[in-house]
Amino acid sequence: MFTTEPLRIVAVAAGLSSPSSTRLLADRLAAATRERLETEQDRPVEVRVIELRDLAVDIAGNLVSGFPSAELEEAIGAVTGADGLIAVTPVFTASYSGLFKSFFDLVENTALTGKPVVVAATGGTARHSLVLEHAMRPLFAYLRAVTLPTSVYAASEDWGSSGDEYTEGLPARIRRAGGELAQAVTGGRAVSGATRTVGLDDEVVPFERQLAALRPA
Repeated sequence: MFTTEPLRIVAVAAGLSSPSSTRLLADRLAAATRERLETEQDRPVEVRVIELRDLAVDIAGNLVSGFPSAELEEAIGAVTGADGLIAVTPVFTASYSGLFKSFFDLVENTALTGKPVVVAATGGTARHSLVLEHAMRPLFAYLRAVTLPTSVYAASEDWGSSGDEYTEGLPARIRRAGGELAQAVTGGRAVSGATRTVGLDDEVVPFERQLAALRPA
């Protein structure tokens, strides 16, 4: 039986201001992923950005009461049901923000198992870029997600910069991360819009083997 299910990309942005560089980075990563997916396969692509600032009161209420609001429950369902996830936080006190952590504290620790994730962060100085490695990757490793090789950190000076002969600019890093997420979502292959239910005679390819093309030789 054939179905035409869209590929769902969800970006979580934990910026507190409006507008925010965190939301802008989430938008650009989502757009890069969509562009790559639409170029390389013919299934429809749905992109959604969840701004946690709009759910801050609901998140706090859930932490206290143990019961999510309908809006928060729907947002968590969108994250756990996505084919690919983009997670972007501002850097506060050399780590992810409390709002970002509180939201993912509400996600069951097996709900993201095997899900490809691009981690990204924004901050005022490049000195905080290691937050991606010492805080965000361990968080998503605990949640059993698959964090992709390219993470993206955007300091204030990165916006509008194209880099130089020794460094990649922010646009290039965004394109590379979006391409890796698109490749992980499709298993590294072009995917037809008609997707078939797996039958008994089909080989089920483990996710780790699907991501083999992303790993350096």
